[in-house]
Amino acid sequence: MALINIATLHKQIMQMLPSIDPPGGIELLSYKRNRTIALLVKDSSTFLLKEDGYLQQDVVSNRDTLPRLLKEMIKREFPRSRKVRLYKCYDPVELERTHQKI
Repeated sequence: MALINIATLHKQIMQMLPSIDPPGGIELLSYKRNRTIALLVKDSSTFLLKEDGYLQQDVVSNRDTLPRLLKEMIKREFPRSRKVRLYKCYDPVELERTHQKI
């Protein structure tokens, strides 16, 4: 997709979630594409957050705890960023591809 302002990122993700069919999701990357957060939809109320950057972890979340976890991960992975790359993926296999580093 494109570079998204980090101030509006949380709102845009929450608006996009209802339109994503399982097992699809959203991938957030830093400008240099060296840190990522992937949000995968398991079913209508369960999500898998994959963090790969300063920390490598997988967290299963429900709809109630998702905003708080997402906000914490964004602050940790993109501390000084003003813009973040946002990609919509339709299959978890797409997350395994290698990203071009800048």
